Order: sequence, then C-alpha cells, then structure tokens
Amino acid sequence: MGRRRQGESENGRAAAEASEQVVSESRTDRLRIRAAWMYFVEQMTQNEIADVLGVGRVTIVRMLAEARARNEVKITIESELLEIVRLERALERTFGLQQALVAPLTDPNADPIPAIAAKTGMFLSDAMKSGMRVGVGWGVTLFNTLPFISAKSLTDFSVISLLGGVGVARRVNPAEFAWRFAQIFQGDGYLMPTPAVVDSVETKIALVERCGLQEIFEMADALDAVLLSVGGIASATTFSRGGFLKEADREALLARGAVGDLLFHFYDRNGDLVDHPVNSHVMSVDVDRLRKAPIRILTSGGAEKTEALLGAMNLIAPTILITDEESARRILAAHGA
Repeated sequence: MGRRRQGESENGRAAAEASEQVVSESRTDRLRIRAAWMYFVEQMTQNEIADVLGVGRVTIVRMLAEARARNEVKITIESELLEIVRLERALERTFGLQQALVAPLTDPNADPIPAIAAKTGMFLSDAMKSGMRVGVGWGVTLFNTLPFISAKSLTDFSVISLLGGVGVARRVNPAEFAWRFAQIFQGDGYLMPTPAVVDSVETKIALVERCGLQEIFEMADALDAVLLSVGGIASATTFSRGGFLKEADREALLARGAVGDLLFHFYDRNGDLVDHPVNSHVMSVDVDRLRKAPIRILTSGGAEKTEALLGAMNLIAPTILITDEESARRILAAHGA
C-alpha cells in the first residue's frame, strides 16, 4: 500500500512537472514568435525589440536564430500564432499599450470568459512580485482567473479591494475576489466593508471619514498595479453587476450615453463619466487614483463590451490589455484601425 501511494505521488509530481513544462514552452514559443514578427515584419531593431519584450538583446538574438532554425521564418512567419500576434501588435499601436495579450478562440461564438481568464491567470502568475501593493476590481472574468493563477508565497504583498459590496452574499463579490487573490500569494488583504452604492454623498463622506475607510483610499494613492474589468450596459442581464442597481438606473444611464462601468463609474464611449448620481454615490476608489498606478491591467471581452472597452481605453488608459481574438477584432474595427 505504501509503495502504491508513493508511486501515485511520484506520478502526480511528474504530471505536474510535465504540465508546467508545457506552459513554459508555450510562453517561450509565443515570445519567440513576437520577436520574429517585430524583427522581420515591423523592421524593428534588436535593441528596440529587447526594450518592448523586457529581455536582453542577447536573448533576442538567440530567439531569432531559433525561429530560423525551426523554419518558422522564411518569406513569412509560419505559425498558428501569427494572427494572434498581429492582433496584439495592432492593439498595442492603436491604444498605446505596453502589452496586449489576446486569447485564441476555437469557436468565434463561444463564451470568451474562460479563455480570457486563463490568459489573465497565467499573466498574473508571472507579473505579481514581492513588495507589490495591488488594487483589484471584481466581476465574473476576474473571479474565473483564480484557478489559473499559480500559487506562491510573496513577501510584503498587499491586495486592496477597490470597491465596496461585502454585504451582498454572492459568489462573485468584490471582497471575495480580493481575499482569495491575496491568499494565492499569501499576502495581506484590505477590504472595503460597505455597500457598493450608498444613498447619498453625505453617507459616502461619513463612511470614509468616520468609519475607518480613509486608510483604504490613502493606500490607493500608492498602488503598484491595478487589476480591473469592465461591465457592459447593453442589457439588463449584463448590467445587473450583482444586483446593486435597477433597470431604471440602466435606462437613465443609457439615455446619458453610458456604454459601461469600471468599479461602478459609468462612462461614455469617449471615456468621460456620465452625469448620473450613481457616479457620486459609489463606494469605490476614484478613477484619478487608479490612473496613478504604473501598471494598469484591464481584462475583459465579449460582444456586449465592445463600446465599454473602447471607452475604457481613454478612461483608465491601461498599460496591459487582456482580451480574446474576436473582441480584439471588434474593438479595432469600431475604432477604425
């Protein structure tokens, strides 16, 4: 029995190691193809490519040589990742992103959330470092990233929930996501113990000044990164956002030109906040504070979020965008790129 359990344990470790190797190879392949695209198609120098990809010039030289050895580079770049890389580079140029990550879809009509969540989880596994202070939003997309994030212990790592809503007993909840995200990295979690939306500006001021929330807002002034998703407003189903707002609110916001929300900040296609009371009654960190973070990660997708994503490009000016290939094509087409 002991030998059998030992064998099963060894098999499990071997399977895990094999899985990690496949993921590592996939990332290496993707980076190599990006380097080849930039060098042979965009005519960038090796130093320029090294700056964009965040690696040394020697690494770029090695990757280009390997791409040629693998026959991935002839007259054209031969790889199934070619279209994905083209979309990523188009997004980066069009919206001034540091990096775009596009998840492929086998079926164009499939729900994009699983693919986006997987791509986001793998990115976060590498991007989160010791000493970071990270502000997080909420939503179905973000919640679904959790199984794809590789757990590790980080020192001096803090996660700050950027939105209230802990009083709502739902699986997809701002506090639940922030707490579980902090646990993955064995960091400290800071929650906002208030409703997501209150009844007046006076209530909001009282909660911030008299109920110990000022510390959360002050921490948001020195964030290293923010992790956000956007909500659509096209239908009552996608708009519900956890049941905090009513259909009458959706109709009023639509009438004022709203296309989506970011932490319940409702904005139009140009990224300007619309004139509606909810924008002053929401218990969340304001957009100006979020824009101070040097790393701004936006992850979203879906046909109903095309306009919301376009507006968010101006509203939050993300440095990292993670979406799916169909959503990438839609927002580029809507932008006229």
